[in-house]
Amino acid sequence: MKQDAPEKLRTSIAGKVRQLRTERRWTQAQLAKLLGLSQNRLSEIELGQGSFTAEQLLVVLKTFNVPVDYFASSKASAESQLQNALARLGGSHLFESSEVLPTEALKEVNEVILQTLVSGESPRQTSALAPVIVANINRINLSKLREDLRQAGFERHLGWVLENTLEALRQEKDPTRSREWRVRYKRAETVLENFLAPWLNERDNSASTPAEDILDKGIASQETVEQVRASSSRISKAWRIVTRFQTEDFVHALRQAHGAD
Repeated sequence: MKQDAPEKLRTSIAGKVRQLRTERRWTQAQLAKLLGLSQNRLSEIELGQGSFTAEQLLVVLKTFNVPVDYFASSKASAESQLQNALARLGGSHLFESSEVLPTEALKEVNEVILQTLVSGESPRQTSALAPVIVANINRINLSKLREDLRQAGFERHLGWVLENTLEALRQEKDPTRSREWRVRYKRAETVLENFLAPWLNERDNSASTPAEDILDKGIASQETVEQVRASSSRISKAWRIVTRFQTEDFVHALRQAHGAD
């Protein structure tokens, strides 16, 4: 007989707890005592014939040092984990799957931005960085983020996203927007202007010209490279990034996330 979703999840959690216990060479009696259960009751739960309480599951997490997403019924893809993290951090126009459990690795906004730029998997996620940056401007350590991305070889991607976000903020002057969001937009604009000013000066006065960076993964031929290069925005050309992205994509993401569309 086919299991329904709750029963399937219960069975999956039970199996993983049993696996953790046996891998650590714990007996049922030892774990049962820690959880305040009889050995017989733990045996039933491990066979899928019952559920742990939330408190008992927390004890398991702490005891065996595993994150909550260890108990996900299936491992979420990196893209879906990123999308959920972006949605929670301000990209509210993105679909957030209730079946993808939060991961400790994407708890901090700096890490979410870094992973989004390094993976480059989804254009929609890349443009969603605009509302995420605006919503979290007081929590982002821009200097550290730049250094981390420099070490990863993606420093220019950050500069490109920040300048596009700044330009999108300048274009997105909606007088009907709530006072709270007008203040957030102005704060983000000021922070980005001050952070980018020396970086743009450094970029524009550099004696060396970096090689072009092809951002879009769908660009597979030299002919396509030339076509995309010709239609690239001013900002993309300045950062030597070949992409179909335009500043309008970042403007659209801001509007969608903050309900202006």
